[in-house]
Amino acid sequence: MATLIPAISACVSRMTSGERRVAERLEQKLDDDYLLWYDVPMGPRNTHPDFCVLHPRRGILVLEVKDWKLSTIQQADKQTWEIIPDGIPKTVANPLEQARQYAQTVVTALQRDKQLIQTEGAHAGKVAFPWSYGVVLTEITRKQFEAAELHHAIEPHRVLCKDEMLESVDAEDLQSRLWDMFPYGMRGTLSLPQIDRVRWIMFPQVRVQTSGNLFDDNDAEAELPDIMRVMDLQQEQLARSLGDGHRVIHGVAGSGKTMILGYRAEYLAQASTASSKPILILCFNEPLGVKLRSVMQAKGLGGKVHVRHFHKWCREQLVAYGQAIPNQGPRMFDEMVENVIRGVDRKQIPSGQYQAVMIDEGHDFAPEWLKLVTQMVDPTTNSLLVLYDDAQSIYERARNKQFSFKSVGIQAQGRTTILKINYRNTRQILHTASLVAADLLTADDKDDDGIPLLKPVSCGREGQEPLIIKLPTLQAEMEAIADHFAAAHKEGFAWGDMAVLCADTKTRDLCARTLAQRKLPVENRLGSGDFDPTSNKIKVMTMKVSKGLEFPVVALPGVGHMPAAGADEKEAARVFYVAANHHRLLEPIGYIPPT
Repeated sequence: MATLIPAISACVSRMTSGERRVAERLEQKLDDDYLLWYDVPMGPRNTHPDFCVLHPRRGILVLEVKDWKLSTIQQADKQTWEIIPDGIPKTVANPLEQARQYAQTVVTALQRDKQLIQTEGAHAGKVAFPWSYGVVLTEITRKQFEAAELHHAIEPHRVLCKDEMLESVDAEDLQSRLWDMFPYGMRGTLSLPQIDRVRWIMFPQVRVQTSGNLFDDNDAEAELPDIMRVMDLQQEQLARSLGDGHRVIHGVAGSGKTMILGYRAEYLAQASTASSKPILILCFNEPLGVKLRSVMQAKGLGGKVHVRHFHKWCREQLVAYGQAIPNQGPRMFDEMVENVIRGVDRKQIPSGQYQAVMIDEGHDFAPEWLKLVTQMVDPTTNSLLVLYDDAQSIYERARNKQFSFKSVGIQAQGRTTILKINYRNTRQILHTASLVAADLLTADDKDDDGIPLLKPVSCGREGQEPLIIKLPTLQAEMEAIADHFAAAHKEGFAWGDMAVLCADTKTRDLCARTLAQRKLPVENRLGSGDFDPTSNKIKVMTMKVSKGLEFPVVALPGVGHMPAAGADEKEAARVFYVAANHHRLLEPIGYIPPT
């Protein structure tokens, strides 16, 4: 059974009856190694072919589907067709020419990638795998096609007719019809890394940004990156298949929850025409909010997608609607939230302000926060997405064992998804992090409305064991970090790709001073406003405020001193587990003094 993206349940409402039959036949009749995309924006021009079929050995096939009956077609040639779909004559492009242009646009983009083209021979510079295009006529049989002499307008072998896609049709016969659409003699096999590169170029929405600025597809001179990271197929299918209503995704660290949230926000922002209300993304940690906001702004969506950390959003609500702002003090943030809740209850702060609300790191939110934010969704759209991982709950306020989503107004029964695979880290890193937090990661299945505790599963990516260096003093650890980062920079890593995540502020400040003394560019995150994700500087911050961020090169100093005197051991294990899962390319450095 082929993989259809989006899932048919998510797109059937916008399909014609013929498109639905095509989707069902392709999904059921093609083998497991076929990938299918329906009505997904494709290539640098965001064209929308009806179907794109990809197979490692067969290549790429673009299909245009028409539900026209024979009586609808009045005249046809190789360029234009005269049709009467609703009793009113109109001239349209030949559907085969439509499909050809869609396919040619994508292939032209693929040919820019040196890893996807033939390097020698008569076809040097051309893609190194087959590609083609065709038409599906869902209401015209092969006999009718021939009798009407439509072969003068469309080559017969590039057409799949109604009687050739019946439910009773043999799978091999259907596949044979599809691959007869390819020019004779085209050969080539796509490796798995090449398929990822094809997806990166064909579908910009599934790109995973590693560092630096977003790639500009409109710049013909821009050099394609050597490394092209894309969503896993499960992540892409989930991202494209999220429907309306309240949705909850339970996902382990590194499972791609934030990528899916970003895709969803971009999709809703670009698809929205009826609603003038913005989309709200909320998180608890300020640096994560800054990072997500910079991503949305880079995509040109800053006006439509508002990204805030929770307490900043609360303060903005109080200011905007003339509510009391608490004075500085130990309860200032608690009182700020209470004032917003009171304002909403009294209707002094309006509910339903946003077309959609998305909560990243929802496990950091207290139940009353979730109840408040849920009321901010416009009831006409009812679009709410909550991302959750109970294993990363490092704030006591959010760990309420009696908590259920229904109790705070989140109606996600039957619309929850669980992601257990960690794609970000190597097996070795995941194993080390899990050993420290082993007691916290005992899988705990819950009903559809409960909060499951998920144990991450490695995607199988291999790497070196995490580097653990034992040194006698914290200062010696900092010197070693500086040496390692300097070496990593010489190997090609940008300073902005590096981070030092510390258990406490004392360690953080010592590290920042040491790096600065060594003349390395450093950004010490002391408080709100001190984090710039676009700066090319080593980021130094505490482990807690780093939640949700990712860095290719990470050092964890002072872990041998965790937990601090009087601190809770399980709490410290949770914090370390979160920090040790923040990097995707290199192993972390842990500096543990000798016992």
